[in-house]
Amino acid sequence: MPSSGTSILLKADFFCGGAGFLFACPIFLTSAIVIYPNGVARQEAIYDFHTHTSLSDGTLSPIELIRRAAEKGYRAIALTDHVGPGSLERVIRETAEDCRLARRHWGILAIPGVELTHVPAQAIRDLARQAKEMGAGLVVVHGETVVEPVEEGTNLAAVQSPDVDILAHPGPLTPEEARLAAANRIYVEISARKGHCLTNGHVAQLALVSGFRLLLNSDAHDVPDLLTPDFAMAVLKGSGLPDAEAHEVLDANPQALIKALSLPGLR
Repeated sequence: MPSSGTSILLKADFFCGGAGFLFACPIFLTSAIVIYPNGVARQEAIYDFHTHTSLSDGTLSPIELIRRAAEKGYRAIALTDHVGPGSLERVIRETAEDCRLARRHWGILAIPGVELTHVPAQAIRDLARQAKEMGAGLVVVHGETVVEPVEEGTNLAAVQSPDVDILAHPGPLTPEEARLAAANRIYVEISARKGHCLTNGHVAQLALVSGFRLLLNSDAHDVPDLLTPDFAMAVLKGSGLPDAEAHEVLDANPQALIKALSLPGLR
């Protein structure tokens, strides 16, 4: 909670669902802008586009994870359980139902998504397309983190796929992969998760040079993993991002991603 002497302003945004928009129901999303005694304003809204539920290796059911996030002040959350071709349709169907219910009643933008995990690099393009056709609002690719034996070439395949939205924990991202992420408008993750975060500094510095957009995600598997505003800023500052770029990652970049997302049949 903000300390005494701190002012709080409320900002409300309206997401309307007609043709060309992400969802078919209107949602009011309210976030707080905290004005601290030193005059610094900080956006207190939380956006998180990489989380896991009991549909893969998370602890909570999809609907409970959304509820816990809403109670922690989340403005938007994407449920992105690990999938391969065999589980793709089932996970999207179950996640979409819970996200739809949460959006209707809780004022949080809950997005049904998937994380393509440990699939052959050559299959990523087709699987991402299939996921979108099945109703996924967002596709994340499990990148070449240094703590898992992800197939070489996964990062490159992800940043070349028109249906991939986010490359998660990419590990030792190359300058060529960075260039393609920027050119193809694919977001790259700064990870708050232990192990995956080891190359955050490398990713942040490449972003400053190459111009691709960053997102901070929790990769949450349980309630304690969910982000808070203070922890989110600490992770970004720890990656070496300057203040202005850190605030872009927390607010401007998530809003830009949300505006770009769509579900099949709405465009």
